[in-house]
Amino acid sequence: MTVSPESDPHMGQPGNPNPSDPTPVPDDLDDFEAVIEEEDNDESEEDDEETEPITPEAQMRTDQVSMESLFKRLSTERVPVRVHDVLIKGNTKTKDSIIEAEVEELLKNATTVQQLLQAAGVANARLQRLDIFDSVNITLDAGPPELPGTANVVVEVSEAKNPLTGDVGIFSKPEARSWSLEGSLKLKNLFGYGDLWDGSMAYGWGQASEVSAGVFVPKFKALATPLTARISLLSQDWLKFSSYKEQALGLSLGLLSIGNHDLSYNLSWRTLTDPSRMASHSVRRQLGHGLLSALKYTFKIDQRNSPLRPTRGYAFLSMTHIGGLVPDNRSLRFIRQEFDLRYAVPLGFYHAALNFGISGGFIFPWGRGFLNTPSYLPERFFLGGNASPVCTLRGSTSILGFKARGLGPAEPRRQERGNSNNESSDASTGVDFIGGDLAVTAFADLSFDLPLRVLREAGIHGHAFACTGSLTKLTENAYRELSLQKLRESFRCSAGFGIIVPTKLFRMEVNYCYILKQHEHDQGKTGVQFSFSSPL
Repeated sequence: MTVSPESDPHMGQPGNPNPSDPTPVPDDLDDFEAVIEEEDNDESEEDDEETEPITPEAQMRTDQVSMESLFKRLSTERVPVRVHDVLIKGNTKTKDSIIEAEVEELLKNATTVQQLLQAAGVANARLQRLDIFDSVNITLDAGPPELPGTANVVVEVSEAKNPLTGDVGIFSKPEARSWSLEGSLKLKNLFGYGDLWDGSMAYGWGQASEVSAGVFVPKFKALATPLTARISLLSQDWLKFSSYKEQALGLSLGLLSIGNHDLSYNLSWRTLTDPSRMASHSVRRQLGHGLLSALKYTFKIDQRNSPLRPTRGYAFLSMTHIGGLVPDNRSLRFIRQEFDLRYAVPLGFYHAALNFGISGGFIFPWGRGFLNTPSYLPERFFLGGNASPVCTLRGSTSILGFKARGLGPAEPRRQERGNSNNESSDASTGVDFIGGDLAVTAFADLSFDLPLRVLREAGIHGHAFACTGSLTKLTENAYRELSLQKLRESFRCSAGFGIIVPTKLFRMEVNYCYILKQHEHDQGKTGVQFSFSSPL
């Protein structure tokens, strides 16, 4: 008997569901087949007594009734079964051990046909997530005749015909007046271990450029967790906002990735420079080289029904970053903690939903004299920008209506002699945004369908929102001056409404933002804002 995993997986209760039915409940898979065969034989005997021949249409109806009876019994009765063997077919390059590691334990733990069908569906999804197969088919068949109550599982895969894939895209950040060209190449299953090799490049006009390469191996020999490694060269230009440029050559290693937990190690050599020679005092004192050796632990739960337009569910993110794990006087020692909580509530009309969330984080140096030591500038929190707070799940970052790095603590820039009349318009503000050590943000967003059917079918919908956030300093004994009243006064607020246009190539938001509260040096502006981002 061959049973497809697409069959009804619902598990029933043991025993005969119909006491008036004299047909006995089978004790194992072979008995179950014998019952079906007996019914077929009874029907055959009745057919033999009839003088008229059976037409093809009548035979088809008879077969259909038999299959319906079989599936009905599978959905209402617990049929015991034991997996005898897992057979793998179709893999010419992929190691059998890679496929077995994903499915064997899951399948062999099943004790009934219903559980086996469910396990087959989960195993199929696991193999598809490896992203090295064009198709995966799992078939359940009866085991050897001499082993009653057993089944064989046949896993047939079709490996990717073209192991090399790539994509390219252009994205904009209107609040930063910059564009970026991003491209990547991915080589699948080079050595047959399900390994994914990728290289990526991002070139941003006027802000950031990055070249990186990495490898991901889902299962390697006796390792119980995936193996990941990535090397990157990053260059970021923050002259418009904070009067410094950053270059970093780094290596990242994935140490643990199980369920909701992820642990990684990062080693990078960073250099901060000020080509403009106009940086404020707080920026100038951090220019130069630094060594980052840090562990990063991430705990993430996302039970929302969609990351782009959630209408129900919740999500939680916690990130702990501990830097300074090498005995070097240039090692950057700090503890950085972030959290992010989201919740979506359906309202029951026009596909409307209320999303709200709160994010927070703090950074603090550690080591000798840490109370008088400033936190490391690139690791501080910076708020602003028009990235959607609903889609992003990465801590305190976005407040709609404010430019990137457009609010929070600021210091005046140094004025270069003889050049006061030639300053660029970007530097005319005369201040550097230096970030904060304590960040708190919150938002509420009401999304709803638009009345036109053509817009609903295209996924175009409207929303209304309100955002607020605070960014303050804690280091260099500044925490002593912090009070509840000062914290309350430090919040900035904005509100507005807009239209969201999702496409396969990008996600566009057109929002009207109204600034409700801002401070003296904040770069917030009431008006229409455009935002383009990746569709994922």
